[in-house]
Amino acid sequence: MARDTVEIRETAVDSPEAAALLRTYFDDVASRYYGRPATESELDTAMAEDPSDALNPPHGAFLMAWLDGEPVGCAGLAPLSDGVLQLGRMFVLPSARGHGLGARLLAAAEQAALVRGATAIRLNTRHDLVEAQALYRAHGYQEIPAYTDEPYAEVFFEKRLR
Repeated sequence: MARDTVEIRETAVDSPEAAALLRTYFDDVASRYYGRPATESELDTAMAEDPSDALNPPHGAFLMAWLDGEPVGCAGLAPLSDGVLQLGRMFVLPSARGHGLGARLLAAAEQAALVRGATAIRLNTRHDLVEAQALYRAHGYQEIPAYTDEPYAEVFFEKRLR
């Protein structure tokens, strides 16, 4: 991967590239949850029930990682409360995992949060997403009490930015 070109940039969440990557993200997360491949109908329902609109600027952000010009990962920030943004849609394609892209996306999301004046980032994840939990812990996120009752939110983290 050393010779590969990686770029992380903010992208419109409703762009065709973002829409395709978000569908892949939902497929990955839903298929893990169901223990089988998610159906197209289940993906449509999940995406309709959990829209990505809050990831739009100026308060939110959607970042995509591009490897040699192809989208391979994403992370989103949405306003949560005064000075706090919520990280979500954190995803790297299975074919691109193991090369530090998750850490790079996380760092880029933290920078985007700082630019927006955030003092903290919070996130939630599921118990079965152990790789994500390990990434967050390794980068200074501390487990906190539940701050939302969203479906599938089981483990909660926060990182103070200032």
